[in-house]
Amino acid sequence: MSFTGGKLKLKHDNDVSGGVKKKKKKKRDKSLMTPSEGRDQDGEGGETAPAESKQEIDVRTEAEKKHDEMLAKREEELIRKMAEKSHKDKIKEMNDYLSKLSEHYDIPRVGPG
Repeated sequence: MSFTGGKLKLKHDNDVSGGVKKKKKKKRDKSLMTPSEGRDQDGEGGETAPAESKQEIDVRTEAEKKHDEMLAKREEELIRKMAEKSHKDKIKEMNDYLSKLSEHYDIPRVGPG
């Protein structure tokens, strides 16, 4: 094993020459800030580059477009289906389903008695 020499430095030691010093917070100078940081603090919303916002090129393949379209369609149908039934209707349907199931925990009687 390797050990480093010297005594353990503690914060509460009265010895000023050694020990661990407390870190102080640094104040930021506004002139050194980047423009994006300055905008966030000042509340100014700057313009984005015009080339980015004018036109977005869709680089997806036809299959990817079709897949996304079908997912959106399924999600829309699911939302519509969920909105049709009230909570009361859902509970009634669940109870009907459970009543039709066989009771697996019920031990069948075998033999006399």
